[in-house]
Amino acid sequence: MVTSSALFPAVGDLRVWDLRGWAVALLLHVAVSEPAFRWAHKALHRGPLFSEYHSKHHSSPVTQPLTAAYGTPLESLVLTLAMGAPIAGAFLAGAGSVSLVYGHIFVFDYLRCMGYSNVEVISHKTFQAFPFLRYLIYTPTYLSLHHQDKDCNFCLFMPLFDALGGTVHPKSWELQKEVDQGKNDRVPDFVFLAHVVDVVSSMHVPFAFRACSSLPWATHLVLLPLWPIAFCIMVLQVFCSKTFTVSFYYLRGRFHQTWTIPRYSFQYFIPPMKKGINHQIELAILRADKMGVKVLSLAALNKNEALNGGGTLFVSKHPNLRVRVVHGNTLTAAVILNEIPSNVKEVFLTGATSKLGRAIALYLCRKRIRVLMLTLSSERFLKIQREAPAEFQQYLVQVTKYHAAKTCKTWLVGKWLSPREQRWAPPGTHFHQFVVPPVIEFRRDCTYGKLAAMRLPKDVQGLGSCEYTMERGVVHACHAGGVVHCLEGWEHHEVGAIDVDRIDVVWKAALKHGLSPP
Repeated sequence: MVTSSALFPAVGDLRVWDLRGWAVALLLHVAVSEPAFRWAHKALHRGPLFSEYHSKHHSSPVTQPLTAAYGTPLESLVLTLAMGAPIAGAFLAGAGSVSLVYGHIFVFDYLRCMGYSNVEVISHKTFQAFPFLRYLIYTPTYLSLHHQDKDCNFCLFMPLFDALGGTVHPKSWELQKEVDQGKNDRVPDFVFLAHVVDVVSSMHVPFAFRACSSLPWATHLVLLPLWPIAFCIMVLQVFCSKTFTVSFYYLRGRFHQTWTIPRYSFQYFIPPMKKGINHQIELAILRADKMGVKVLSLAALNKNEALNGGGTLFVSKHPNLRVRVVHGNTLTAAVILNEIPSNVKEVFLTGATSKLGRAIALYLCRKRIRVLMLTLSSERFLKIQREAPAEFQQYLVQVTKYHAAKTCKTWLVGKWLSPREQRWAPPGTHFHQFVVPPVIEFRRDCTYGKLAAMRLPKDVQGLGSCEYTMERGVVHACHAGGVVHCLEGWEHHEVGAIDVDRIDVVWKAALKHGLSPP
């Protein structure tokens, strides 16, 4: 079978498939590309060639698939020649084909990306069963040793030529086995257990689109055509999925990871799915406990009161947990409270009987600040009011309508506000928010705060992605709360209701460790 093209008559006799061409290309790859690339690669590690051309390629402390293409034009030329020589030879031999062009380039790029992926694709058991394969195909561990030591493992794909040249790292096979068995994995000290927000934002992860995840989340037009694929993945995850690692970073010698429950925000409000979601969270906590994780912080809806009592369900069910389970809301409350100007005498609080609303109201009344608590439930209001010391109970006032706050310029928003409800705020009002998603900025004569967040200390390392809409290095306050819990070495669980007496303690600890408001 041959191709035909009116636009490109020169390819009119080009075959779609020719097995001879593949055989010639394979022969030339082994005889020409492999030894030539190794020689050129080794030369790039000498003197000025390394400092001027190849050092940038080695600047990534942790390799990623994109690292394979990160280099200077000279390095790209070397790779192009190594990839193109077998194809050119096959065509010169009269055995070229369309499948060879596309197939060879695809396999070449796949093997390059696989080597830089840091994920062992081939089991160590395969190499044990067929020892000669060790010399025919490299592994991510093999390449990572080259990036660490720089004076070994120079081959393109075939360690055979390193073996012939005496440049195989002595630990290449032993370390590959350890990594494949999971023995070399470092146990995280802290885990932030998140969940997926929606279908589109599910693509905001480093292993999907590294460029997008390195910036705060926004709807990129390039992602919209992929929506059907992301939707199918969401459906598939309902039937077969488990918690997975999204990102990681290092802070003061401690290893921090973000894990994600494969469930989406809207699914948390579907009653039949709540049991399964709790089961996923419980399995993640037990896995962290078994691994030796010190602190696990629950994100957003994973600590929903109606779902699991802010984490109380798991701590009660498993009283012997070694991992400390934390909702992080104590620091969230502290961030919101420290945003309020010191001269404020009255605030309007929506979501007043929620976990955060209760803590904020009780804290502010102790500061003799009048709190207008919006709630229709007198029973829930009175329960909170009775928690306050007798001399401060008068500062907690129940209101049932938004118009009660028409003269109050400080609104603490814990429940989503429609544009109509926002109209009751007087001009110049500032909306402090602890509601997800944030309210629409409808009023141009008012100002709107961001979600409670903290900037990580300056000595954080390896943070290559953004946490949802936050800028790089800024995390949600509940995430930061777990970090503080880990840095302080506190031994208690932080679940259920917020301890108002600990709000200032946690805030001062966060500042002490170098965390700061964004």
